[in-house]
Amino acid sequence: MPHETLQDGLVILDFGGQYCHLIARRVREMSVYSEILPSDASVDEVRALGGVMNVKGIILSGSPSSVNAESPLRLDEHILDLGVPVLGLCYGHQLLADLNGGEVRRGEVREYGPREATIDAPEGVLEGMRQRERVWMSHGDTVYSLPTCFKVLAHTDSAPVAAFRHREKPLYGLQWHPEVVHTEHGGEMLRNFVFKICGCKPNWRPTDAVEQAVEGIRRQVGDGKAVIALSGGVDSSVAGVLAGRALGDRTAAVHVDHGFMRMDESRQVEEALRGLGVNVVVVEAGERFLKKLKGVRDPEEKRRIIGEEFIRVFEEEARRFGAGYLVQGTIYPDRIESGITRHADTIKTHHNVGGLPLHMEFKGVVEPLKDLYKDEVRALGARLGLPEELVKRQPFPGPGLAVRIMGEVTQEKLDALRRADAIVCEEVERSELAGKPWQYFAVLTDTLSTGVKGDERAYGWTVAVRIVESVDAMTANFTRVPWDVLERISGRITNAIPGVTRVVYDISNKPPATIEWE
Repeated sequence: MPHETLQDGLVILDFGGQYCHLIARRVREMSVYSEILPSDASVDEVRALGGVMNVKGIILSGSPSSVNAESPLRLDEHILDLGVPVLGLCYGHQLLADLNGGEVRRGEVREYGPREATIDAPEGVLEGMRQRERVWMSHGDTVYSLPTCFKVLAHTDSAPVAAFRHREKPLYGLQWHPEVVHTEHGGEMLRNFVFKICGCKPNWRPTDAVEQAVEGIRRQVGDGKAVIALSGGVDSSVAGVLAGRALGDRTAAVHVDHGFMRMDESRQVEEALRGLGVNVVVVEAGERFLKKLKGVRDPEEKRRIIGEEFIRVFEEEARRFGAGYLVQGTIYPDRIESGITRHADTIKTHHNVGGLPLHMEFKGVVEPLKDLYKDEVRALGARLGLPEELVKRQPFPGPGLAVRIMGEVTQEKLDALRRADAIVCEEVERSELAGKPWQYFAVLTDTLSTGVKGDERAYGWTVAVRIVESVDAMTANFTRVPWDVLERISGRITNAIPGVTRVVYDISNKPPATIEWE
């Protein structure tokens, strides 16, 4: 029987899909509690969550794996006997079909990206849907048939069973990803499952994240000292203020100027954080980092080298300060894209996650924001009293401009990109777009092209401009920038930077692209 004093909640079983945590987030946005367990969690582990919530349903995530692999990812089948509704998404959809005698095999056409699904029966999770729905697909395997105890709810040109339900049991499957914003009515589909099928009540309210984080830092560091990896972005700044509250003068915020910062950024970071009473130590290390990257072209190798060199600098400062712990502003998207979940694919290594060296002098790495998304971190920063310009500061990768330069990083390229990036920022912030995009920046590509400057032939770099809108960095859409803004950006960049002959605008969404190029 449900416990009346507990909040209702859903369990998400993580098969390693990149959107697993986005599913959990979508559920929590409905004021319904959610917890993630690994795909091989036992039925007893699911039952154990009854101590913290009324388990009202289960969602099976996507996965980079295949149900037909030599050692496919499975689940404890006793979980399907708990009597609560189960919704399989993508791999979870295929797994439910396979476990119940359906035919799942490699699709004749791999569906990836936006597709039009025909809704054959608008019921259950698809109640209220139109005859045709725009959905987001990402699969190679396809469900081709099911036993008669199942009912097909939708199909596409390439997937005859794109959605289904069991005729007697509360089992549902969707081949597409309703948790991704590119599925036009994905939110309504999830709400159908959460409220109409599972019968959840929106009775969850998040506890005080500030006090939880502060207590977690105190518990991990004990009576020791810590250095804070301060990049100057909102993540590291919030982590730094939380560490300051937890440990007081037993912290030192170390800002490493690796030479890959944006125009005047290190100075702005130092001024902003000192103004909050944070003990800031600035380390000038541009020459040191640039030397380490000499001849390196591979983006993953860049991130690894930068991540390791960061740690070596922090270790040196920690020895001076007598600190045994490192505080980082790692957030959920960093961990997900670095393949940190058990079965996940690595999209790109983040220097503060997968880029960390195996051997470090620190007793431990403290990550008070590791379960939060960017917008949640910003809300936390506002509650902590951080200035608005810092809270709303656009995301910037830890390796900085080094991963916005395609190919080898040189001082000449850095100087060119830093100027181009400043122009993009200035023009966006003085236009009607100000305050709207999630991120806007320039990329120095390794494509050379012919141009004309001063009536003479020029052969120079191509700069790509990237401006996107997002809520949590898990998905993003390119911004439809007014032509006059793009024209000003292009004209200023090609006039101000002699080595640049061409400017292009990136109109790729995430997925399939990532926000950053490398």
